[in-house]
This record gives sequence, structure tokens and C-alpha cells, in this order.
Amino acid sequence: MSDNTAAYTDLRLDRPSPGVVRLTLDNPDMRNAMSDEMTASWARAIDDIAADRSVRAVVVTGAGPAFCSGGNTGWLSSEPDASVDHLRNRMLPFYRAWLSIRKLEVPTIAAINGHAIGAGLCLALACDVRYAATGAKLGVPFVKLGMHAGMAGTFLLPTVVGHAHARDLLLTGRVVEAEEALRIGLVSRVIDSASFEDEMLAVAADIAANAPIATRLTKIALADGGHADFESALQWEALAQPMTLATADLQEGIRASQEKRAPEFNGS
Repeated sequence: MSDNTAAYTDLRLDRPSPGVVRLTLDNPDMRNAMSDEMTASWARAIDDIAADRSVRAVVVTGAGPAFCSGGNTGWLSSEPDASVDHLRNRMLPFYRAWLSIRKLEVPTIAAINGHAIGAGLCLALACDVRYAATGAKLGVPFVKLGMHAGMAGTFLLPTVVGHAHARDLLLTGRVVEAEEALRIGLVSRVIDSASFEDEMLAVAADIAANAPIATRLTKIALADGGHADFESALQWEALAQPMTLATADLQEGIRASQEKRAPEFNGS
């Protein structure tokens, strides 16, 4: 996978530590709104990451003071006479491009460094874990703009915060502070903005240091709210755990524990 950011527009890709890729939405003058150019770059970057077996964790963040202000809605107001079919044919590829991060087999972290609004919050919801910096604000104020939610917001938000909180946020359109986002489960931690970047990269490095096969299988097990029922969980684990017990990484993990050192997993 090339780390040449010239290949992307309004998006930066770098590798801050072994196994970790950071994607930075990079249009701070527009609060990292999802332009057509950024959208195309994002889809290419996700394909590049998916093809690279050396990647073990992905961090998504924003340049400047915002995480992402959502879709660039300027074109909507410029096409007042557009048909429903025309708009639908434009929106579906947009949704699928940004939500393609869900196809990655490695853990994904939304490092919400600032405001995450509308489709910007939906992008964060599509990641496996969300952390927010102090001062960040999060919301899905679609109804306040006169539109229905998009980018799977009506699926992703209830999955993360539950139906009651999702109804509150989607029907009122209100924006919440980072501390309330933590209380309702929208984010897992709130971290001081001064140390936010360093702590996020440390978390990603910790994840990348874990056994890759076990990590990928765990991500699959937890997808979309986890298993349908208790028996499904048992059946899955009775297959997935033996798969990891048969790996060289398992033997390395046991040796490292006995020798009181950090394990060195190679994914085999």
C-alpha cells in the first residue's frame, strides 16, 4: 500500500507505528465536509488498506478543529428540481463509499478530535470504537435541515446507543457535548484535547500488537450488535476459539506470558 498522500485529495494516509494506518480527513477550511474528491479518495484508500495484510488497526480523524461536518449539502440546494430517482442514484454510492470502512477486517477507531455532525457522525458510528476529545460535539441534526437521516444513521445509531437515545437524537436533531456522548454510550472515552492525538495512537498501537487472527475473529463476533442469541454465541465461539488455539500466535502468547515479556505476534 502506497503512503503517498498525493494519491488522495482532501485525505491524508500515514503509518504512525507498525501495523497502524491513520486516515485524516483533510479539508479543514470546510470543516472536513465530504466533498466528491474526498469521497473518491476515501474509497480508494479503504480498498488499499483492505488489500494490505500488514495493517492491524485503522484510526480515522480530522484535520483542524473538526472531525467531520458531514456531507457537502451545497449541491442539494443547487438542484431544487431534481427527481427522487436522480437524488437516490447519487446518495447510494456516496453512502456505500464512506461506509466501506465496515468491510475492513481489522479494528477501526474513530478519533473524534472535534465536531462530528450528520454524515460525519455516521462515519464515526461505522467504526468499531469511538473516542472523543474534550470540546467535541456530536449529533445527527438532519431533521433541522428538513431532511431524513442518511448513511445508515437509523441503523448505526440505535445499534450503538440503543433505541431510546437514538430516537431522542434523531427526532430532536440536538447536538450533544462529549461528556453526554460518553454517558449515553456514543463514545467510549473522553480524553483531554491536549493529549488526544498521542493517546489515540497509543490505543491503536496496543490493538495492533495483539494477535491478528484472534482480533479479526473477535471483530466479526461483535459486528452489528453481536450474536442473535446465546446459543449462536456458543456455537461461534466453539469454532472461533479452537481456530486461535491452533495458531503459532497462541504458543507465542503463552511463552511471552511465562517469560513475562510482550508477545510478538505474526498472524500465523
